[in-house]
Amino acid sequence: MDKVRKNKTAIILFMLPAVVLFAGIIIVPIFMSGYFSLFKWDGMTEGAFIGLGNYVELFTSKTSGFPKTVQNALLLAVLSVFVQLPISLGLALLLAKGVKGEKFFMAVFFVPVLISTVVIGQLWMKIYNPQYGIINTALHAMGLGAYARTWLGEQETALFAVFVPILWQYVGYHMLLLYAGIKAIPTELKEAARIDGATEGQISRFVLIPMLKPVIRICVIFAVTGSLKAFDLIYVLTGGGPAHASEVPSTLMVSMIFGRNRYGFGSSIAMFIIFLCFFFAISIKKMFKTEVE
Repeated sequence: MDKVRKNKTAIILFMLPAVVLFAGIIIVPIFMSGYFSLFKWDGMTEGAFIGLGNYVELFTSKTSGFPKTVQNALLLAVLSVFVQLPISLGLALLLAKGVKGEKFFMAVFFVPVLISTVVIGQLWMKIYNPQYGIINTALHAMGLGAYARTWLGEQETALFAVFVPILWQYVGYHMLLLYAGIKAIPTELKEAARIDGATEGQISRFVLIPMLKPVIRICVIFAVTGSLKAFDLIYVLTGGGPAHASEVPSTLMVSMIFGRNRYGFGSSIAMFIIFLCFFFAISIKKMFKTEVE
């Protein structure tokens, strides 16, 4: 009994630093944001308690533009799930077959994940440059100059132009997760399918992908929540412009807090981002639960 008590004490002592750090960095700021969101506060003078006034303004004020930011974030989430993840899955299935240079290609696809987002933003700003960017230069070289655009400067193309670097940066991340999941599947199952006459495509469709559903679930959660709280790359490329065409909740939050000194309103946006992430994470988990668990 004493040994069990000592083990529990040791476990608590070892976990305590991580718990304190997690609470100080995650839990406490969430509660503070929730508290500040109930005030009309400029960050300096004494705030005035307005209850849920900031939350009402989020959806009723035509000047806040918040509903549009949520729409943009949801569109990014849809693109991430239905464009980014299928590409990652295809690459993972291809590399897991043991192609020549497998380790090299894994490293190449994963490198963008390791690069600073600011560096990636600057790189893609050069690629999208309307004067000397590689995209417009290539279009002119192929006689398609009529399709050349100011990709980051037009409302019709800004959001999709921002999505491409996001896809490029994180496709390797999801690919690595899916690749690890494929490698964890017993080879006996694949060999049995081959003996039964299954093709490689049928093995992928009926053996590998069904067994990858727990990993796919994690990737979907990461892709959706990552899109809902996306900030850095969008802020570097467009700052939410032009005319809020690529604005997402996080860029609007930063603009409200640091640009307009509306700390209370910005905190309400932060709380809504947290709510959206939790809501979609739980919903996605339940959607996969009946099939995975």
